[in-house]
Amino acid sequence: MTRRAILAGVLCVALAGCGGVQSALAPAGSEAAHIGGLLGLFFWVTLGVYVFVLACLGLAVLRGRAGGSGVQGEPAAGAEPGWHLALALFAGATALILLVLSVATWLTDRSIAREAVNPAVEVEVIGHQWWWEVRYDDPVAGRTVRTANELVIPAGAVTHVALSSTDVIHSLWIPNLAGKQDLIPGRNSDLALKPARSGRFRAQCAEFCGLQHAHMALDVTVLAPADYARWYEAQLKTPPAPTGGPEFAGYSLFLGRQCSSCHAIGGTPASGQVAPDLTHVASRRTIAAGTLPATRAGFDAWIADPQAAKPGNAMPRVPLSDAERAAVVAYLESLK
Repeated sequence: MTRRAILAGVLCVALAGCGGVQSALAPAGSEAAHIGGLLGLFFWVTLGVYVFVLACLGLAVLRGRAGGSGVQGEPAAGAEPGWHLALALFAGATALILLVLSVATWLTDRSIAREAVNPAVEVEVIGHQWWWEVRYDDPVAGRTVRTANELVIPAGAVTHVALSSTDVIHSLWIPNLAGKQDLIPGRNSDLALKPARSGRFRAQCAEFCGLQHAHMALDVTVLAPADYARWYEAQLKTPPAPTGGPEFAGYSLFLGRQCSSCHAIGGTPASGQVAPDLTHVASRRTIAAGTLPATRAGFDAWIADPQAAKPGNAMPRVPLSDAERAAVVAYLESLK
């Protein structure tokens, strides 16, 4: 393999991370765009400084070699005032660069703050070990929506996200839409999201929070305003209760075993508040915060042994026969 082929392969691998659903270099929101612009300014300014320093180093090496012995002698008579001027210019240029970067940082911060006013949607995101609880607030109590491990927001509007944690420090990072924001127990923080376009993105906990920190993803979907309104109305509806078949058997098992003491399902007696709300779990892309797909196989693997899929999580293994587990899976698949 030639050097050129190796270099091309390395560049392809490096550039592969510069886009996609979890990349700060592919901004899809106003805050991410402001941060990306600031990052670009820092990059080009520091690159220019780096190249200048290397050029000066190269010049010094060449001048040293031109001296013959490689040992630098005393400066020529009258050269010291010139060096003083050069040092003064370097110091002034350094101060100017720092001033420009500081002002640019301040202006970026102010621009982000200005765009966070008048939110159209109020959402509360609560960090748990190791999953995300998401609550959509509404002045009308009956129109409050509670879900888990997914965030759906409208494009072109500001969504105010109130952040909190119930256990340890977490950090919510949606690279395509905004910067990181910590969730600290006992303290409230917030984040303003204003997506520029529709799409699907991936958020991640960016602060080590324990054994399953890597398995704490948040699926973020940005919809057109009309599609978001339809999604919200669908979330307010409760899935119909099964009347027979394996779905009804699974429904009875869910309510009769430990499941209903931890999980809530709208329209049923299940009202647990310590685990993810499962009202529309079959409409999600994943379960267990991105650990398994929300498919029959994923549900079955999770119920069979949650500790095998995600060691250390708070869900115990519920003893079920193969037939009972299949019935519960059938019921969960009906929750759309």
